[in-house]
Amino acid sequence: MTTDYKLEYKPVGFGDDPLTGEPNQGLTGTFFIPAYQRGYRWKKDDVHKLLKDISESKAPHYSLQPIVVKKRESGDWELIDGQQRLTTLWLIFNYMHKNGYPDFRANYQLEYETRPGSRDYLHTLDEQQAQENIDFFHLRAAHDAIIEWFEPSTGNSQAKGSRITKIYGYLADSVRVIWYEVPEHEQPIPLFTRLNQGRIPLTDAELLKAVLLTHVAKNHKGREAEIAAQWDGMERDLQRPEVWAFVAGNAQGDARYSTRISLLFDTLAQRDAPIDGKPKPYHTFDTLRAQAESDSLAFWKRVEALHAQILGWLEEPRWYNKIGFLVFCGKPIGAIQQQALDNSKNAFDGWLDEQIRHVLKIKADTLPELSYEIHPDRLQRALLLFNVLICQGRFPFEKHVGQAWTLEHIHAQNAQDLTRADQWKAWLQEHRKALEAIQATDDASSGLLEEIGTAIDAVEERGFGERFRELAGRIQKVLSADDEGADHSIRNLALLPHNVNAELSNAVFEVKRQKVLNKDKRGDYIPPATRNVFLKYYTRAGHQQAHFWSEADKQDYLQKIQTTLEPYLQ
Repeated sequence: MTTDYKLEYKPVGFGDDPLTGEPNQGLTGTFFIPAYQRGYRWKKDDVHKLLKDISESKAPHYSLQPIVVKKRESGDWELIDGQQRLTTLWLIFNYMHKNGYPDFRANYQLEYETRPGSRDYLHTLDEQQAQENIDFFHLRAAHDAIIEWFEPSTGNSQAKGSRITKIYGYLADSVRVIWYEVPEHEQPIPLFTRLNQGRIPLTDAELLKAVLLTHVAKNHKGREAEIAAQWDGMERDLQRPEVWAFVAGNAQGDARYSTRISLLFDTLAQRDAPIDGKPKPYHTFDTLRAQAESDSLAFWKRVEALHAQILGWLEEPRWYNKIGFLVFCGKPIGAIQQQALDNSKNAFDGWLDEQIRHVLKIKADTLPELSYEIHPDRLQRALLLFNVLICQGRFPFEKHVGQAWTLEHIHAQNAQDLTRADQWKAWLQEHRKALEAIQATDDASSGLLEEIGTAIDAVEERGFGERFRELAGRIQKVLSADDEGADHSIRNLALLPHNVNAELSNAVFEVKRQKVLNKDKRGDYIPPATRNVFLKYYTRAGHQQAHFWSEADKQDYLQKIQTTLEPYLQ
């Protein structure tokens, strides 16, 4: 029986100790990873840093960070702290073993209380299985990082072998871990919490998990494994792109949410203790800890209720779309859920509509007057809502978060802004295609096509800019239904991803129409309303002509926007 804390420097692998000449005992046995711990999460930079540190170590003993363990009745070790390091070392040994060095292998195994498949996956690291769950994904990514480090792009097999031999030498003879064995009477979960409370990589959610499972194990024996499995299930649900985009909106890239269930706890904490200003470190943990300690099952039911509510909304496209729009615009999911709990379905629906009106902040009579140059944010929000409302089924918010979205002129007349030969050439080539597509066979258009061909060959000539501006003006006139100058209102604007917009800017309608439809055919995501614009879905019969964006087109498009947004205009 361990009666006191035991601290020693323990070798990682087998070999002769360079100081004493005696054989190393190494890390042996099975390390049991309990339910209260998160899965493996090291990234490529973490793996490469470990390998670099080992390879550059000059000291006889190179010490890694502590491994905190407790002896189990079975004789195995409960791994309280150090999972990331031990797993990475195991992967390094495994790589060397499978790459021509059969004697190079780890002499320990890893077991998982709630993720039994992870042990088997460590031995296969199958690329096809990597997408099955988040743990497999990170293990496979670490394996790929190890390959990248040992096998530089030069493909030099001799260099690879040299690196393997060097690293194994260090692992066998020099590398130590700070082995910290706690006594039998020490409770591992509170110790885990104390060890990690001030450490950045651990989230509030992971600290709460330790507290929660401690008290569940103490007061409701047998339930801790069940709750740990439910926890992992919630994390998997929140990893789904359509779910995460829906609940996190533009906050989805927030570093706080490396563990995505953290958002649920942040939501509950904000409801219990609203934050005024910048949140203090571990605000969520400090706010919710007492609940998790005093009545762990009741606390867990609150988490389950929030999770169930979110999944329920996914099955209600009308609510999903409204809520997703509000979250995208910055409304916290927790405030929305509280309204759902406090109101009837009809009252909740009315509250959502009122919130959308408040977010939009556009009067019906001012919508046509909003300008791209003065009101870009309001116009972008209005067009996003328009896209959401016309969507059949769930709107794909996952396509809209995490990237830049911009307003695009449906028909542009600003070729005069182009100043370089490569820009002139590209513009002329694209607009020649547009002229050819509309089968412009009259003498004037035929002559224009010939002139464009000649101009393309002359773009590098001195003073070509003036020639381009004069020629572009005539091309735009032919490819425009009306000659009324630039139009920056909503009736001449559509929503596009920034990368697509960059390809289309400064082009007339027909050029953009061809490119948008080609991208749509290729499977690129085009917002539904933008696609409909270039297919002329909103243009009334009698106004139809495929190749120009006319005054009639603009008015019909504006009418559709106004009709669709009417319930949400002030």
